[in-house]
Amino acid sequence: MSDQVRIVEVGPRDGLQNEKTPITVEARVAFIENLVAAGLHTVEVGSFVSPKAVPQMASSDQVLRAVDHHPGSEFHVLVPNEKGYDAALAAGAKVIAVFASASEGFSRANINCTIAESIERFKPVIARAKADGIKVRGYISCVLGCPYDGEVKPAQVVPVADLLWQLGCYEISLGDTIGVGTPLKARQLLRAVAGSVPMANIGMHFHDTYGQALANLYAGLEEGARVIDSAAGGLGGCPYAPGATGNVATEDVVYMLEGMGISTGVDMKRLVAATNQISTLIGKPPVSRVASAINAAQRKAS
Repeated sequence: MSDQVRIVEVGPRDGLQNEKTPITVEARVAFIENLVAAGLHTVEVGSFVSPKAVPQMASSDQVLRAVDHHPGSEFHVLVPNEKGYDAALAAGAKVIAVFASASEGFSRANINCTIAESIERFKPVIARAKADGIKVRGYISCVLGCPYDGEVKPAQVVPVADLLWQLGCYEISLGDTIGVGTPLKARQLLRAVAGSVPMANIGMHFHDTYGQALANLYAGLEEGARVIDSAAGGLGGCPYAPGATGNVATEDVVYMLEGMGISTGVDMKRLVAATNQISTLIGKPPVSRVASAINAAQRKAS
């Protein structure tokens, strides 16, 4: 198995966007700086959506400007439409992400339109980004199951992934939004999507609702996938996916990869410290098993 795996840290955006406790710009910037210091150099830092819709992501332009001084790091921002693209471009974004769903029910609940309509909304965004030399990452949600439509088959995901790829997204992140996937289904999904999108350009974005995320990631690694989305401390969840837990925890992913002999370049001590700091601010303990174990060992030692 290749020893090259890229971790996309999504905690500052996907992880924090639905938290009820307000997080200041300064705190979000400090969180990102701590993640970079821990060795995570691809970080999703914000979202250029309406602050009325997602208050926690307000002032993402300030966050991006504050952290965008690391030449070896790549900072991503979510952009839903041309208005968001204008704001992201003005803030100096170099990588943006667009968002579609594999489920019609989720697309309607989340952004009040069909899958086809959502893609029409961001087609001009991708076209403008290509002209401006901005990289575009494509997210697909509910790739293994939907809270409204039930099980999602690979045949529903492939056309969306193929279209995003053909439009010019350099990478397609497959999101198990409600965390219902199992290793066999994850493997089948990746094989199907790899018929349209090269495996090297597929990201795995698995939530851990049923405790399967690491097993699903391992199955994906065996298939040749080499990009993993994760969130420090297991931050995250989705207001349109009742009962869904957060993203797979970055600490747990790093521990697994390092145990497999795959170097991540991540300093676990610094990562756990970053997680502890943000967890204190939102008033919740880390979901990460590894962070919890390290914290418990430190308390015992002291």
